Amino acid sequence: MLLEFRDVDTYYGDLHVLKQVNYAIREGEIVSLLGGNASGKSTTMKTIMGVVRPTRGQVLFDGQPIGTLPTAERVRRGIAPVLEARRLFPRMTVFENLEMGAYLRKRGPAFQQDLDRVFTLFPRVQERRNQIAGTLSGGEQQMVAIGRALMARPRLLCMDEPSMGLSPIFVEQVFDIIQAINRQGTTIFMVEQNANMALSIAHRAYVLQTGQVVLSGTADELRRTPMIREAYLGEMAIPVGCQEKLLT
Repeated sequence: MLLEFRDVDTYYGDLHVLKQVNYAIREGEIVSLLGGNASGKSTTMKTIMGVVRPTRGQVLFDGQPIGTLPTAERVRRGIAPVLEARRLFPRMTVFENLEMGAYLRKRGPAFQQDLDRVFTLFPRVQERRNQIAGTLSGGEQQMVAIGRALMARPRLLCMDEPSMGLSPIFVEQVFDIIQAINRQGTTIFMVEQNANMALSIAHRAYVLQTGQVVLSGTADELRRTPMIREAYLGEMAIPVGCQEKLLT
């Protein structure tokens, strides 16, 4: 497994946010994490990146525990985030934002190769390379945010709500690009509220409710589940008797 959560409990003070959570992401997959507001999705991403430390349980990357490692070391080992709401440096140029994605790496031929890869995936980013990032549209900023993460040459790309605030046209473009990145060999773990789009590209998915994994399985299995179709994977309330996993 490339990334694992083993019985992870995460707290904010006295608030128990993640409760005995188990995830397993295999190399080469796209795995979606679905659920309503305050379900623990963003806390999952913060736990992966070391912004929040688990109180109990283990987080493993490539078989090695990373629960006590600082964020920079996790990036160095091959995990890169695409943050919710993009979080670009708004007063810096597009190119300078991309440079920041490679700040842990030495400048050399590999840097140019990765830059060329980003520009191939995002021709519009290349067109805007000298533009101030804060003046870009929301969709363009998301492209830069993904490009910045790719400049770290990650093995695992952790994406937090990649469709948030985007027009339908940009949403389709971004999800097409996510698939293209995955086909190039990058594993993707994606938090997303747009269930239809997420399940259309994911290999597998987990459903999180109030900090607990209540369903997991292939994307096709989840799409066929009556309660998922009915709830549209939004603010769902799943009966206790139905909280068994579809697939382990």
